[in-house]
Amino acid sequence: MAKQGFEFVRLVESERRVGTTLASVSRHWKQEEECFLFVSPHDDDVVIGGSLMIQSALRENVPVHVAVVTDGAMGYCSAGEKGSISEIRQDETYAACKVLGIGKTHVHWLGFPDCQLSRYRGRYPAGAGDPTQSHGYTGLQNAFTELLRRVRPNQIFMPTSADLHPDHKMVHDEMLISCFHAIGAIWPELGRPLNRPPYIHEIACYCNFPTPPRLRISAPMWAFRRKLNAIAQFKSQRQIKIVVELIERGGPLEYLRPVEFALYNPGIYRDMFNEPPQMGHMFR
Repeated sequence: MAKQGFEFVRLVESERRVGTTLASVSRHWKQEEECFLFVSPHDDDVVIGGSLMIQSALRENVPVHVAVVTDGAMGYCSAGEKGSISEIRQDETYAACKVLGIGKTHVHWLGFPDCQLSRYRGRYPAGAGDPTQSHGYTGLQNAFTELLRRVRPNQIFMPTSADLHPDHKMVHDEMLISCFHAIGAIWPELGRPLNRPPYIHEIACYCNFPTPPRLRISAPMWAFRRKLNAIAQFKSQRQIKIVVELIERGGPLEYLRPVEFALYNPGIYRDMFNEPPQMGHMFR
């Protein structure tokens, strides 16, 4: 029998939490503070990997933002689209987000050149006419830190670090260090620091997770059809056909993997090096 609503299963250490809302299975849920940011290396990535999560968040009145990192210029599948593919994909993104319930004001375009993110690692002075510059600087860490301080999410979702595409790996690495920057006093022109690091989650787009996921979303068929409709808005991206077929066969399920973001604490290693108790002393 098809599910009438959403079901969430979260594995927390040895505990299995089951509920009909995200809030019911979360360890840290604070409704008044919830704000989700989906970071998409390319415009279609989070729609492919996170549409059910997006819909469930909106159902629980959580603001959802989508940040598209690249301009999509390398995603043309015909010679006729080569010069206009960025504009085509932008229109398709707005259409897909509209299907899911996300308005244009919550879609953020960072505009980095597609397939060239390795050139934009870090933060450094921008050259004349660089469209990615802000406050005279460019680089992924400049853009991500400013984005985090402006949107102020408490939870971030992005493709897994195990994805094969170099853009996905670069976004993952640079977002993690940018979360550290965003909570500190560095680069004050980029905005007011966050109070704490956001919780970070991986979604799967093209590859399996490096370690097993810890959250499963089971969605009703109407939500799954809406996800497929959102993906279908990317008509120009004919190369993702095989991925769409796998999603259709997999059914109305999504999995997410938490990413631990913890500052160094030497105390967690202390007991490893303490001398174990002597058996004779234990019974005195």
